[in-house]
Amino acid sequence: MAITNSRMTQNPTTTETGRPVVQEDYDYAVSLIAHQKRTPTQAVQMLINDGIGKEMAVSMVANLSEEVNKAKKDAAQKDILYGALWCVGGTVATLADVGYIFWGAIVFGGIQMIKGFISLNQGA
Repeated sequence: MAITNSRMTQNPTTTETGRPVVQEDYDYAVSLIAHQKRTPTQAVQMLINDGIGKEMAVSMVANLSEEVNKAKKDAAQKDILYGALWCVGGTVATLADVGYIFWGAIVFGGIQMIKGFISLNQGA
């Protein structure tokens, strides 16, 4: 999952030590939140320990958390859509009496759709 924030990269600021905040700092924040599954509080503290100012760290984590949540919501909505299509398609094909029962498509679609609903409710 590649997450970048164009608002941040257009207006770089400096850390508490005076060095500019660079793309590597944003990449580190993304790694903490998206890959290492750190809580926002943990991520902010780790960024501060890395020399990034508290305001900048809080801003970075807040923006990245929003983007991660949006990406998870989009993925859940896709699971619901494609799961429903598989389930309905399998049901229609079975009811069309083409000589086969499309249990696989029905079950797969149902599971994917339920997974999407669960993911969407967990993100809310």
